[in-house]
Amino acid sequence: MLRCAAHGAPHFLQLDGSMTTTELFEGVPAQLASAMKRRGFSTLTAVQRAVLEAECEGRDLRISSQTGSGKTVALGIALARHFIAAPTSGPGAGPSGLIIVPTRELAAQVREELRWLYEEIPALRVEVVTGGMDLWRERKLLAQKPGLVVGTPGRMLDHIRNGALDCSQVEHVVLDEADQMFDMGFREELEAILEALPTERRSHLLSATFPPQVRQLANRFQRDALHLEGTRLGAANEDIEHIAHLVRPNEWYAALVNVLLLTEGERCLVFVRRRVDTVELAERLAGDGFVALPLSGDLAQGQRTRTLNAFRNGSVPVLVATDVAARGIDVPDINTVIHLEPPSDAEMYTHRSGRTGRAGRKGRSLLIVPPFAQRAVERALYGARVKAEWQPVPTPDKVRKAIEKRARRQVRAMLDAETGPSETQISYAAQLLEGRNPAAVVATLLRFANPALPREPMAVNAIDPEEERKRSRARDDARFHWRNKQGPNRSSGPGRFQNARSSRNSAYKKP
Repeated sequence: MLRCAAHGAPHFLQLDGSMTTTELFEGVPAQLASAMKRRGFSTLTAVQRAVLEAECEGRDLRISSQTGSGKTVALGIALARHFIAAPTSGPGAGPSGLIIVPTRELAAQVREELRWLYEEIPALRVEVVTGGMDLWRERKLLAQKPGLVVGTPGRMLDHIRNGALDCSQVEHVVLDEADQMFDMGFREELEAILEALPTERRSHLLSATFPPQVRQLANRFQRDALHLEGTRLGAANEDIEHIAHLVRPNEWYAALVNVLLLTEGERCLVFVRRRVDTVELAERLAGDGFVALPLSGDLAQGQRTRTLNAFRNGSVPVLVATDVAARGIDVPDINTVIHLEPPSDAEMYTHRSGRTGRAGRKGRSLLIVPPFAQRAVERALYGARVKAEWQPVPTPDKVRKAIEKRARRQVRAMLDAETGPSETQISYAAQLLEGRNPAAVVATLLRFANPALPREPMAVNAIDPEEERKRSRARDDARFHWRNKQGPNRSSGPGRFQNARSSRNSAYKKP
């Protein structure tokens, strides 16, 4: 189901799941259809079909859909006719399209997606300009007049102001992940870039969510915008299992260790709030035997690229990242997202959890929540239209039993596999059984089936979520009565939440 809303009047279109190849690419320009077939596309996502079904030509677009749902290809389809009709690469012409993104990783991802999608459009070149890269090399690329430029706000504005990026021919500008750029403080840069562009142009927004501040900006620089919605808020999480663990503030690391032990061998993305936390936590996990690396804006571009490649190929299964750095991670098979620092609102939760459960795969989103943040987390989940299951943190016994069961399932699967053991292995097995109890031989060998753990699981005290809610309400009632007794002129010190947050941040350090 896709949703297309124009002029405030939404209507719904049902997609046919039994399309032929010809029907699948109907409406897609031939050059793009050819590239998509080579890329192995067997279906279009809802948001990609939306730009074909809707009357997008000549309209400003607001494209909202879950992370990993193919928004970049959808945008490429929507802009294709413009570039096919008048590719602008070559001497004497400035770019006719700009795409502004919040991070270097996302810029590189968007460029690569559009490069293969547009590879059959003659003379169209797609280039990228971002902070942290060689400024003079970028100026040389811009001097070759690419038709489409992807970049981060600060670096793109630098090139505009120093004259390297001529925007006089721009007919399309795109703000990708506009909500994140606002959170990162790029509002002034965005407004400066938009003011430098021709008045007559098309302006487009792409995002998983559209919070009020983004809508306010959009209403200022978009005209008669067409809203294309590939997935409804909440639908982004339908392939994800949402679990919340209530944990005492001093036991967050023990909870994380036990959760990671249960995800051994899977890709896990752990979210923390600060850049320094990524390094401290990754080092602490590495010291306990986990293979983990940090990802934050403090890393040089080369190191960021190597870290993401190691995560992508599975040699580093655990990545500890900030929200900003995680934008642009193009890894479709992340099995688990762990919110070590609880999300502050529904938009943050949607973006984070959208890193898993992508492209039809199943995923898990685990929240490790201190009691003081329980109600705030529940509000964020409610806003994201997600119902999480509150579960106790796995105890050491449960961790060991789960790992043992997983190993036994793997043994049974190997025994049931069509490709059995070799003749040499069968011969050796017969020798082992000579004069021994077969059950004792199998039991002994099963010990080797259990994988060696990075470290032993840790003890964690269980907290009942419902009992904690009752205590929280009682504290609020007591505080309300105390404030009424004090009167309106009482002085106020730091709140409990602030003190607890400070304690939580300092807890990343090893004792």
